[in-house]
Amino acid sequence: DEVWQPLTAMRRLIAQHMVQSKRISPHVTTVFEVDMSAVVQHREAHKAEFAAKGLRLTYTPYFVAAAAQALRAVPEMNARFQEEGEQSGIVMIRRVHIGVAVALAQGLVVPVIRDADERNLQGLARAVGELADQARAGTLAPDTLHGGTFTITNHGVSGSLIGTPILNQPQAGILGIGAIVKRPVVRSGNDSLLPSADDALVIRPMCYLSLSFDHRVLDGAHADAFLTQVKQRLESWPAE
Repeated sequence: DEVWQPLTAMRRLIAQHMVQSKRISPHVTTVFEVDMSAVVQHREAHKAEFAAKGLRLTYTPYFVAAAAQALRAVPEMNARFQEEGEQSGIVMIRRVHIGVAVALAQGLVVPVIRDADERNLQGLARAVGELADQARAGTLAPDTLHGGTFTITNHGVSGSLIGTPILNQPQAGILGIGAIVKRPVVRSGNDSLLPSADDALVIRPMCYLSLSFDHRVLDGAHADAFLTQVKQRLESWPAE
């Protein structure tokens, strides 16, 4: 038996946007694995301090912070393709406005954190929490849903390890965050957490980062350079 379910206005808009994005942009996805030990330790050490200030310290602000600084280091990712026939070109964007996808019962919304690269972790935690609360309450201001230059989507909250997210047009990149899972990995002697110089099999909280990008705007070298920056920032997160 089949049951007809008409589309809600939000579902129709999402469907149109997803199909349009795949038609417009040649999507490519590259995946990196990240050791989240430093971030996990920092969060455990500071979440009570943040809570005392009324802030929820989730992992999302860490990813936003790392991505924002990586966009500064690899500005080719903070761009969009401008279709103008023979005069088509690439628009490089100076300011960093990062959209963070929020899953609702009706579908996804992507409120934007403006000038994310200028905010510290506390400021990002506040912005992420406030926008998520407003999204779930249905009180987002219309202008918070526009003007993003890059998007982050955390599909790992439902247990997904790897995703291939669809670009949020007209942006050139979207970062998918997989679940943080403890896995056995080989670490060499230059790892600061190891007691000796020998290779060792250790258990670490690991996470896959999936970057989908518009191949009209940039190539794999720049995309991988961007993910390398994100990875390095997360893996070397300072204790304080």
